[in-house]
Amino acid sequence: MTDGAHPHVVVVGGGITGLAAAFFLKDEPVRVTLLEGSPRLGGKLSASEVAGVPVDEGAEALLARRPEGTDLITATGPAGDLVPAGTTSSAIYTRGAMRPLPRRQFMGVPADMDELAATGVVSPAGVARARQESQVPPQDGDVCVAEYVGARLGKEVVDRLVDPLLGGVYAGRSEELSFEATLAPLAAAAKKHPTLTAAVAGLIPPTPAQPVTPAPIFVTLTTGLGALPDAVAKACAAGIRTGAMARDLARTATGWRLVIGSAADPEHLQADAVILAVPAAPAARLLSRTIPAASTALSQIPYASMAIITLAYRKEDFPEQQRSGYLVPAVDGRAVKAVTFSTVKWPHLTRHAPVHIVRCSIGRIGETAILQRDDEDLAALAAAELADATGITKAPVAHRVTRWGGGLPQYNVGHLDRVARIRAAVTRQPGLAVAGAAYDGVGIPACVGTAKAAVEQVLSQLRTTGARDRSE
Repeated sequence: MTDGAHPHVVVVGGGITGLAAAFFLKDEPVRVTLLEGSPRLGGKLSASEVAGVPVDEGAEALLARRPEGTDLITATGPAGDLVPAGTTSSAIYTRGAMRPLPRRQFMGVPADMDELAATGVVSPAGVARARQESQVPPQDGDVCVAEYVGARLGKEVVDRLVDPLLGGVYAGRSEELSFEATLAPLAAAAKKHPTLTAAVAGLIPPTPAQPVTPAPIFVTLTTGLGALPDAVAKACAAGIRTGAMARDLARTATGWRLVIGSAADPEHLQADAVILAVPAAPAARLLSRTIPAASTALSQIPYASMAIITLAYRKEDFPEQQRSGYLVPAVDGRAVKAVTFSTVKWPHLTRHAPVHIVRCSIGRIGETAILQRDDEDLAALAAAELADATGITKAPVAHRVTRWGGGLPQYNVGHLDRVARIRAAVTRQPGLAVAGAAYDGVGIPACVGTAKAAVEQVLSQLRTTGARDRSE
C-alpha cells in the first residue's frame, strides 16, 4: 500500500463520472486523488449567463426515473434546488410543418398506427407501410436501428421519427447505431412479442383508471446542472488536482504508476488502484501498453462533435409556445437538429429576466464542415432556421455558442460486444476499472451508475489483495 496504511485510489477524469467515483469512495478506508487534465472540473456540465439568465451549456436535464443522478444530488447537497420540467411535450418539424410526436411511442417507434396517422409526421404512404408491419424473424447478432425498425415498419418511420430522436441523444445516425445498445428496453421486449408495435405497447404504462399527477420525466437544478460538479467536488474527501493530465499508465509490482504532466517535466504518481473516467480515446492511449486488447476496442468507439447555440429573445417578440421544443429529421436537410424552448421547459428561468431562452443543437456524426463556421455564422444560421419553424420575425438580443468537440460516443453496431471485451480485459488487471459515457449510456444517471460499479470493482479487488497480503 502506497502510504503504509490506506490504499491509494487515483481517479483519472474530473467530469461527473470521475467526481461521482471520488464521492463514492469518501467513506471507504482509502486515500483518493482525482486528476483532471483541463483547468476546470465538470467536463460537459457547465452553465453561464445569456441575457442575464443562467443557462446550461451542456446537459440540461436529468431523466428522473433513473435514480442515480437524483440520488447523487440528494447526497451532495443541492436537492432543494431540484425542479421538474414545466412541460415535456415535444414536436417534429418536418415536411414544412410542426407536427406533434405520437404520444404512444418509444424513441420514435409507434405503438398506435391511428395516432401515427393523425400526427402527420409520416406521409399516408408511410403510415400504410407501417400498418403492414412485417413480422421479420429475429436477426442473428446485432444490427443497426434503421435495418431492424425499417424492415418492420418501413423507412419513413425511421427517417421521420426514430432517427431524429436518436440524433437528439447521440448525435448519431440510425444507419450506424446499434439497435441492441441504443434501444435496449425495446430490443428486450421485441423478443417477447410478435410485432414491434406490440413490444412498444408493452413498454408503455397503461392509462390509470383515475386521473393521477404523473411523476416528472425530467428534472434539473434551478442553478443549472452546471452547478452539480462543484457540489460533488465539495462533498468529496479527495485530493483534487486540475491541470494534471495523466499521460501514461503502467503496471508495477505493487500496483500502478501514472505519469502526469509534460514529457519535459514528468511527475510520477503511485497508486494501488486506478479508475479511468475519461472518454474512449484517452482511455485507449493510457491502456495501450498495459492492456492492448482493451485499448484497441476503445479506439473503435467513434465520437460525434456538436454545438449548442443559445439564443435570447425579448419576451414580447417571441411567439407563444406550449411545447418544450422540437426535433428535426436529418432527411429534411436542415442544420439545426433539435430545439429546446428553455424558458417554457424550465419556467423558473423566467424570473431572471424578461426574455425567452432557446437552445439550438447543431451537429450529427460526420457533419464536420458546418461546425467549422465561426460563432456569429452559426448563431445566425440557428436563428434563421428557428424563424422558419416558429415564424418569429425579430432577431435575438443575445447569443452564446458552445462547442463540444468529440462530445458524444457513438454506440454503433457491435457496441455491446466491444464493451464486454474492454471490461473483460480490464477486469483481469487487479485494481483497475473504467467508467463513463463510452459504455452503458450517455446521460448523467448512466455515467454515475458506471462510476458506482467501478468503485465497487476496485474496492473488491483491494479487499482481496489486502486479505491475501495479511495471510502471507
